[in-house]
Amino acid sequence: MWQYLKYLLYPFSLLYGLVLWIRNRLYDNGMLTAVEFDLPVISVGNLSVGGTGKTPHVEYLIRLLKQHYRLATLSRGYNRRTKGYLLATPGSSSADIGDEPMQFHRKFPDVTVCVGEERMLAVPQLLGDRPETQVILLDDAFQHRSIKPGMNLMVTDHSRLFTRDHVVPFGRLREDRKGYHRANGIIVSKCPAKLSVQEKESITREISPLPHQRLFFTTLQYGGLYHLFQPEPAQLPADASILVVCGIARPEPLVQHLLERYANVHLLSFPDHYYYTQKDLDKIKLELEQLDGEHKYIVTTEKDAVRLHLLRDRITGMGLPFMVLPVEVQFLFGEADSFNSYIFDYVANAMLAAENEYAE
Repeated sequence: MWQYLKYLLYPFSLLYGLVLWIRNRLYDNGMLTAVEFDLPVISVGNLSVGGTGKTPHVEYLIRLLKQHYRLATLSRGYNRRTKGYLLATPGSSSADIGDEPMQFHRKFPDVTVCVGEERMLAVPQLLGDRPETQVILLDDAFQHRSIKPGMNLMVTDHSRLFTRDHVVPFGRLREDRKGYHRANGIIVSKCPAKLSVQEKESITREISPLPHQRLFFTTLQYGGLYHLFQPEPAQLPADASILVVCGIARPEPLVQHLLERYANVHLLSFPDHYYYTQKDLDKIKLELEQLDGEHKYIVTTEKDAVRLHLLRDRITGMGLPFMVLPVEVQFLFGEADSFNSYIFDYVANAMLAAENEYAE
C-alpha cells in the first residue's frame, strides 16, 4: 500500500527540491556568500537523511590526523537539549552537546569537540577558545553552504546509493542528486567486505565521478564488545541470547553482524538519536526476560551508549547487562594509504597556502 501512497508525496518532493536548487544556485553564483577560513577545513556529510555511516568516517579522520595536528570537530549537536555554541568539557553529557559529539569527546578526550547550529559563527568562537587549532572537521555539514570547506567528503550507503534515490519526502535525499558535484571525495560506505572488482567498477560507472573527484569504498569493521559502564572487554558465550537495543537510522548491518556469531538475536529498535526513559528500560527488561536461553545480554551501539549514560544509576539498579559494540571503517581494495595521502596532501597544501598568504 505504501509504495502506491508515497507517489502522492512526489509533488512535495519536486517543490522542496526546487527550493533547494534555487538556494544552491544562489551560492554557486555568488549571490549568497560562503565564508572561507585560513586553515584546513574538512567537511564530512551526505546527501541522504541519516544512516550512511558518516560517524565512523569522522572517527577515522580523527585517528588519522590527531597525532600530527591540533584537531577540532564542529557538529550541529542534533537533538541536544541546549542551543548555540558550546565547547565540550569533562562535565558535558549527550544532553548538552548531542550523542555523536559526545561520542567523539568520550573516545578522543585530547581532541577539541564543540557544537553550534550556525557553523559560520561557531568557527570563530572555536578559534577564540582554541587558537592553537590547526585543522577543523565539520561533521554533517554538506548542506551547510554558509561555510566553504577546503575539502568536502560525501558518504553514500552501498545499499542506498544517492544515484537511486529521490528528494524527501518521496525519497531520502536532502537535496537533488546533482549536489554530489560539490564533493571532492565520495565514499561508498557499508560495502560487503568482499565487494567484487566488477561491482566496484559498476558502481563507479553509475556514480560517474567528475574529473576533480576521488572515489573510495569502505566497509564496517566491528570491534570487541565491552561493558557499558566499564572499559573492560566482554566475552559472551556462543549460546548467548542477544537483545539488540539501538536508536540508529539503519540497524540492519549491526544485527547481521551479530547473527553471524549468535543464533538467537532479537532487535528492539528506537528512533535515531532517541533519548531513553524509565519506561523504555522497563520494556527492555521485559523483552530480555522473554528471550530463550540461560545467558542473556543486551547489545547497543556507542552512539546509544552515550545517551544511556544519562540513566546510569537506573540501569545499574535494574541489573541490565548492557554491552557496547564499537565499529570502525576499513577501506577496501588496499586504498587506505591512498586515502590517507589524499587527506594529508590537502592539509599540508592548505596550511602552506595560508602561510604564503600571511607572508604577503
